[in-house]
Amino acid sequence: MKPELLIELIEKIKSVKISVIGDFCLDAYFFINNSMSEISVETGLATNPVQEQSYSLGGAGNLANNIISLGVAEVRAFGVIGDDIFGKEMLRIMNSSSIGNGGMLVQKENWATHVYCKPYVENEEQGRFDFGNFNLLDDKTADQLIVRLSDELNEVDIIVINQQVPSGIHTPYFRKKLNELISQNQEKIFISDIRDKNITYNGTYLKVNNIEASYLSGVKSDANEPVSYKVAGQAAEILFKRRGKPVFVTCGSRGSLAIDSSGLTEIPGIMIPGMVDPVGAGDSYLAGVAASLAAGYETGTSGELGALVAGVTVQKLFQTGTASPEELLEIGKDPDYIYEPDLAEDIRKARYLDNTDIEIINNRYENVQIKYAIFDHDGTISTLREGWEQIMGPMMVKAVLGENYDTVDKVTYEKVKESVEELIDKTTGIQTLAQMAALIDLIKDFGFVPADQILDIYGYKKIYNEELLGMVHAREKKIRNGELSIEDFTIKNSVEFVEFLYNAGIKLYLASGTDDADVKHEAKIFGYDKFFTGGIYGSVGDIKKDAKKMVLENILNNIKESGSNQIITFGDGPVELRETCKRGGLTIGVATNEVKRFSLNEKKRTRLIKAGADIIISDFVQMDPILKLLNLK
Repeated sequence: MKPELLIELIEKIKSVKISVIGDFCLDAYFFINNSMSEISVETGLATNPVQEQSYSLGGAGNLANNIISLGVAEVRAFGVIGDDIFGKEMLRIMNSSSIGNGGMLVQKENWATHVYCKPYVENEEQGRFDFGNFNLLDDKTADQLIVRLSDELNEVDIIVINQQVPSGIHTPYFRKKLNELISQNQEKIFISDIRDKNITYNGTYLKVNNIEASYLSGVKSDANEPVSYKVAGQAAEILFKRRGKPVFVTCGSRGSLAIDSSGLTEIPGIMIPGMVDPVGAGDSYLAGVAASLAAGYETGTSGELGALVAGVTVQKLFQTGTASPEELLEIGKDPDYIYEPDLAEDIRKARYLDNTDIEIINNRYENVQIKYAIFDHDGTISTLREGWEQIMGPMMVKAVLGENYDTVDKVTYEKVKESVEELIDKTTGIQTLAQMAALIDLIKDFGFVPADQILDIYGYKKIYNEELLGMVHAREKKIRNGELSIEDFTIKNSVEFVEFLYNAGIKLYLASGTDDADVKHEAKIFGYDKFFTGGIYGSVGDIKKDAKKMVLENILNNIKESGSNQIITFGDGPVELRETCKRGGLTIGVATNEVKRFSLNEKKRTRLIKAGADIIISDFVQMDPILKLLNLK
């Protein structure tokens, strides 16, 4: 979505009014600190001291909260609570959040407010306590709920139907009455999000996830594999044809799909660095969709807004987060999308250029007229820093755990290690300072290090660089002493390939996330600095100045957008590929096993395809076919 459209959309949804009818729940978080535990005199068991507690809206309440946070004019809630302290707390939160609760009914008999009580010990969720599992909705309560919704129907722009729990409001009698109301008001937009696959509201727009879509449509996927993006698309088409109303299908980090009479729109997922919490992401997505539809926007645009809302909220840990207009504008300025997830995650789907190992992702290469080539350095040409992940990983784990490094339990240690590995995988290729900023977020999320002991990005970078440069300098010494050669620390045929492009008149640029002085020094040691007449650029110690973005912007300023087919980028990190892809240039992912300096690294392949690679090569061994493919030979 273009930033100007997002600005317009956010402005227009300020005037919309939305009703939410469904299963309103309360999420209760109890953070237990066992340092103050004692043995109960009465039971002889250890107590669970709650240091902090918090309450937030869940189920339909989380959906309503997500919608109101987007800045809409009004949200009206229609649901049922019990005559209990949790119900009162829910109404209090609604009032404080400006959610209209005139449609919230109290059923005194056979009903307890739906509550999910979630105890946490050292950031690990323990067994949950649930309230409301034995609720029985009276027909009289159902009638009152329908009457209240009907009375206000003409005052709102869209009605969102939520079904969250088996023991909620969606009894057979209630469904009959609501279906009647929908059929009598076909000019109104109703959109339903139903967890129980046996419950259907005809005449509504439908929001489902990929698993639900597969089940409802009858399109089956391999039982041992997640429902693919392709299968989800087929399911969406069947559901739209069957129902005659738009369908939205969410596919987790892979993205989402939206379909109406104009066809199927694929909405890529957003790559989020650092830890994520997907709980509630479906509600966030639906909130964006509903607000956009209410403002009169078409299905595809509404799905895009939903994706941005979810992209904000998944970054908020240990809470059912929401997205503000300001946060939407921030994430919408320059989002990093995930491309071709099915292909990226299954090498069996790879398609190769005849008699080569060159993988063709799409045919964008056919009309290129290459005049400018941008190369990443580490992992694309040089392997001098091969193994940097094995240095950064342990350094980050130690930074996250602080003084607890030697004493923390194995489960927590492995969780931190896994989170660090995920962070490194997502941020490979960006400047080190930006990686350290992500590390600080991770340190704060885990909470082991007191706030006053957390270093800044320069402090953590210094720790990492000192360890890394020790390895690099040792390797440089072996080159100077003649013990090892340049060929031992470069990707196979990469220098020859660069030299060919130089001799062919291509203007070459070297852009790296490594410090500027270091990348220039290393290129000079290897002797290929002379080929990069466009310049060699590295990190300049300013997190706001990314070398790769600056190089691309510099080239495009000279040749304008119409000349984007003249640009090609070679890289083994997602950043350079994403930035080139955004600007319309051609991208070649270099997915090399850096230990061997040739052959395919499948993990890199996955990462680079998701970043927007048009072509994948494992090295530069098959140099002639690559050059012919690019119309350079």
